[in-house]
Amino acid sequence: MDPVATVLAREFPERRVATTARVPNGNHKRTAVATFADGGEVVVQTAADAAALALEAALSRAVRERTTIPVPRVLASGAVDGFGYVVAARAAGDELHERFVSLDSATQRRVARSFGVGLGQLHEAFSFGGYGRLRRSASRRLRADGGDASDSPTDRGFDAVSAADADWEAWFSAYVREGIAALPPAFDGVRSRLEEVAAAASLPANPPSNLYPWDFRPGNALVADGRVTAVLDWGQPMAAAPGLAVAKVEHLVADWYVEDGAPLRRAFRAGYESVRPLPSVPRAYRVAAVVRSAVDSTGEVTRPGYPERTGTAAVDFHLTRLDALL
Repeated sequence: MDPVATVLAREFPERRVATTARVPNGNHKRTAVATFADGGEVVVQTAADAAALALEAALSRAVRERTTIPVPRVLASGAVDGFGYVVAARAAGDELHERFVSLDSATQRRVARSFGVGLGQLHEAFSFGGYGRLRRSASRRLRADGGDASDSPTDRGFDAVSAADADWEAWFSAYVREGIAALPPAFDGVRSRLEEVAAAASLPANPPSNLYPWDFRPGNALVADGRVTAVLDWGQPMAAAPGLAVAKVEHLVADWYVEDGAPLRRAFRAGYESVRPLPSVPRAYRVAAVVRSAVDSTGEVTRPGYPERTGTAAVDFHLTRLDALL
């Protein structure tokens, strides 16, 4: 049976599904929009890694509760027939990735500021005792339905999540070197300089560890009437020094879509500083942000801008940003 049909039959046995439409999305999840005969709509995501999807659902719930970031309400999550699933309310709005370049400059700055406010709130709301990929603690095992055995049905207990690596310098060094190693041959001209920056980086000792939302960017948001109406993807979260997240989100907000990102950068920083002081952002963090944004999880060069740059134009975009930092 189709996984989406299985989930809908399990979670909405009294409702008749009129249509389901697949939505192109990332490399780890399948997404579909289901429309019921009564006119309601939900988004269904499925993935082979049930634990990872359960963690994402828990984070989505927690972000919705603890910040003003517009996150669609998670209606159900669990596991069935060997895969995990999340069902969420359908959010209104157009894909910001496609719309950003057509927004007027004042609206673009307002959107950039909202991402700064959002990241500041995430850093205020989520802190950890280590660095790296976030995991559920060993004592919190998934039930057969994908929930957490020690949680209530409405709260999946994100506070039980932890990151194990206690050495910031070691974790960051491995993080940036993995990114450099993943760059294709088109980046060979800057590879040695990138490695020198990584080796010579002067990093703070044991900085605070806050949420590092891997994909907090316009490409994962919806917009309507000039305002962000939803941020959609909370997968693969990490814990890191707050300056690293600032560097990455700022790059994706200020540099990705426009030629002169200075006004957007100022708006983003002002938004962050309206919540908490801007953290230290060493050059090595900014280099890491560009490196880790240049290639996706399948090894393909990412396609910045809209219409999206491809091929040599995409590579040149990333190289230009790196050259400015090296």
